[in-house]
Amino acid sequence: MTEAHERTAAATDSAPAGGAAPPAGSHPRHGLDEVIHAPVRFSIVATLAAAEKAEFAFVRDTVEVSDSVLSRQVATLEKAGYVAVTKGYVGKRPRTWLALTTDGRTAFAAHCRALRAIAGADD
Repeated sequence: MTEAHERTAAATDSAPAGGAAPPAGSHPRHGLDEVIHAPVRFSIVATLAAAEKAEFAFVRDTVEVSDSVLSRQVATLEKAGYVAVTKGYVGKRPRTWLALTTDGRTAFAAHCRALRAIAGADD
């Protein structure tokens, strides 16, 4: 039996009968927020957590993504209720501002606590 087959067999042997998922436990990973966990979204939320609001271009440049990538990720965060989008003008130039909602700040704090718990850091 090859090493890869042995690893597969060992994983299969430790799986619950019938292919059922193991019961949810107390591992800190259960505290991770799937919406925030994606690297670009995590970076966006972390950037917004440091301010009351931020201009779209500032977040785009800070996170180092294109306008279209930021727009898609912000739409996901907005749909989850984590980010509020405000449009307006500065002089005659259109601007878009992004801000974390109360739910977004709460979710980000919980996600960071879960990451610290997984990494074994003290709060």
